[in-house]
Amino acid sequence: MSSRPPITIIGAGLVGALLGTLLAQRGFVVELFERRPDPRKMGYLGGRSINLALAERGMHGLRLAGLTAPVMDKAVMMRGRMVHALDGHSELLRYGRDDSEVIWSINRGQLNTLLIEAAEAAGAKIHFGQRLESADFATSTLRMCDETSAEIREHHAAVMLGTDGAGSALRAAINAVAPLGERFEPLGHGYKELEIPSLVDFPLNALSPELADKRAAGERFAIERNALHIWPRGHYMCIALPNAEGSFTVTLFLPNSGDPSFATVVSPSQVADFFARDFADAVPLMPSLIEDFTQNPVGLLGTLHLDRWHLDGRALLLGDAAHAIVPFHGQGMNCGFEDAVELAELLEQSHGDMAEVFAEFERRRRPNAEAIAAMALENYIEMRDSVAAKDFLLRRALEGILAERHPGRFVPRYAMVTFSRLPYATAFARGKIQSNLLAELCAEKSRIEDIDLARADSLVIQRLSPLDA
Repeated sequence: MSSRPPITIIGAGLVGALLGTLLAQRGFVVELFERRPDPRKMGYLGGRSINLALAERGMHGLRLAGLTAPVMDKAVMMRGRMVHALDGHSELLRYGRDDSEVIWSINRGQLNTLLIEAAEAAGAKIHFGQRLESADFATSTLRMCDETSAEIREHHAAVMLGTDGAGSALRAAINAVAPLGERFEPLGHGYKELEIPSLVDFPLNALSPELADKRAAGERFAIERNALHIWPRGHYMCIALPNAEGSFTVTLFLPNSGDPSFATVVSPSQVADFFARDFADAVPLMPSLIEDFTQNPVGLLGTLHLDRWHLDGRALLLGDAAHAIVPFHGQGMNCGFEDAVELAELLEQSHGDMAEVFAEFERRRRPNAEAIAAMALENYIEMRDSVAAKDFLLRRALEGILAERHPGRFVPRYAMVTFSRLPYATAFARGKIQSNLLAELCAEKSRIEDIDLARADSLVIQRLSPLDA
């Protein structure tokens, strides 16, 4: 136990706090430095607050940390996508077969607080309000600046782990001495957060008769609580995720330029006209729409690529600091938690050669990070456009039939990504085969009855090996 080097983690966000917990549980001496103030004292100041979609990969890390019960107490089940058509009609498209295959919506700030408390309970020490000013890798020294007093202190850190997000200060420090081949691919779309309040907090003068009846009956949720709501509109969309107290976090994803875009939808009248035209059924649910749209900033979306994630055995990046992705598969946090679990296990099994551990970590995780980055981009197109298309619905119906006829062989890609811990790279590769197969079988077909299921069975057996093999 004494031969293990102390671990310094830069960033006590979701991934950093979970990693600190897992390492402290394994007997490592762990210190975390977090730029933000302690959220338990100052409230959560996390910047992005897009609700998190918690799936099996993330749940596995939380189970290992002993956090299943407190997290589930604050989470809301989402059975599927509630698709809101332009004419106001809505339809639930289930994620899985039944309620055993669901995802969970949870508030980012509440989850981060639970993880911080778990890390401290496991024995990790967390320093809040500390910004990484610079790093001297030759002497293994970090210069930390106190955000309140501006005092600079030095910290010896033989092993540095960067979990400080897409704008990672540790990544910048490494890149300054050993270029990482950093490339950021902007999506060309941004996001803006809005809100559907709980009916308990809804202004009385804004309540429609239907909402007033729900409120009188004791209902807190203005729309279906157990769903991820989507208003797909081709090149853009709105989504809404439920919060435990009854509100929904609404996110508008829109191009940065063109029409409509964040460049053309700016003034209160432009916002009102845009939403009345494209999201009419959502407008009565958002009494503070104009105020929220005007005050909340436009967030940046894109994918981060690095040629290397580590500096020999001295520093390693993981989570968004190494491979930030767009949020459209709900897997950013889940992928980061997998990183934390993998690294904790490698460090526990290591004999002290950090360079070997870091290289092995990157070898294992890079193909999976690249796979989920690609799938997240593809899912944006599906969410904003395809979910409302007839050919998509036909392929999805056939996908369900083949999954029932060939369990363990034909598994929908979404299920592999969301309800299992199969490597992302495996899900990506098999998903391509299955997508091509579905397109081939559905070509020039408009009804499920028109599809030759005997031929479909034969193609599945030919092209897909059983997953348990």
